[in-house]
Amino acid sequence: MIEIADGVFVRRHAELDLTLGVIMGSGDSLVVDAGMDPTFAQIVRPSRIVLTHNHFDHVLAVEAFLPCEVWAHEDCVVDESLLESRAKYYEEPFEGTLIGPTHTFTSTATLDVGGRRVDLYHFGPAHSSHDVIVHVPDVDVVFAGDLVEQGAPAQAGSDATPSNWRHVLDRMLELNPRIVVPGHGNPVDADFVREMAIPEAS
Repeated sequence: MIEIADGVFVRRHAELDLTLGVIMGSGDSLVVDAGMDPTFAQIVRPSRIVLTHNHFDHVLAVEAFLPCEVWAHEDCVVDESLLESRAKYYEEPFEGTLIGPTHTFTSTATLDVGGRRVDLYHFGPAHSSHDVIVHVPDVDVVFAGDLVEQGAPAQAGSDATPSNWRHVLDRMLELNPRIVVPGHGNPVDADFVREMAIPEAS
């Protein structure tokens, strides 16, 4: 894992250029997106996972982290349809159990991670109907999920709302992040987000 700010780490994966996060507090931790690799759970045992959205590459390994709380927006659904999306990339069957959210919120939520404040925001649909932005205010770090990608254009699938994407990014920039962690690629800064192209619906 790579420490990008005090007690805030990213774990980079060659598989789909995926970027996951860990936020450490005093005797506690929170993982941002479970990814697909259950070995990640051997490195960190969080009390909570936050899912930035329900796409298969961000959620399939949740089971390996249990027992823990699983936080997401109230519209986040984890079901068999994710395996259909996975099948477009991988021929072998998924071995495991799909785990959905245990805790949900509508627009904002604040979590205490070992005495450290972590804020969750939903600013409306964009990459998905239920994108979650994870803000660590004491170090000005934001985890943006797939609202931001580095190294490749951001992607808009059938569940995306490109017309609202820029508005959501602008709301995120109002948090004045110093570091923005994308769902795929290396961490970037606010200028990268301001200048990034908004994808068109596919």
